[in-house]
Amino acid sequence: MITVSTDKNKFDVPFIQNFLKDIYWAAGRTIEEVQTTIDASVCFGIYLDDKQIGFARVITDYAVFAYLMDVFIDEQHRGNGYSSLLIETMMKEPQLQQVKIWRLATSDAHFLYEKFGFTALAHPEKMMEKVIP
Repeated sequence: MITVSTDKNKFDVPFIQNFLKDIYWAAGRTIEEVQTTIDASVCFGIYLDDKQIGFARVITDYAVFAYLMDVFIDEQHRGNGYSSLLIETMMKEPQLQQVKIWRLATSDAHFLYEKFGFTALAHPEKMMEKVIP
């Protein structure tokens, strides 16, 4: 049985960190950093028979803005629609229903997010960033 939960007590933090430490957008992230991000975000774990197989988190002010981050499904469970279920659950989360602007960054999963109404930025020239190595 597949389930999605926001219960932070259920998260397998070593599993999450083990995946993130090797992926391009979070390479080198420590277990302490992963725990800090979980503590400061609305998080979603996806479970197959109570074993965590994926994760995602949202940074938000609950009213105007939300940023989707760290979305993944364990490689051995991809291709079964689990990422779509995870995103759909996030988009229907009651505490996030007032959010008007959702953003994310991805290099390789545009097809997934487009199914949920995400598009390229209308004015990317207005966006700025500061990255501290």
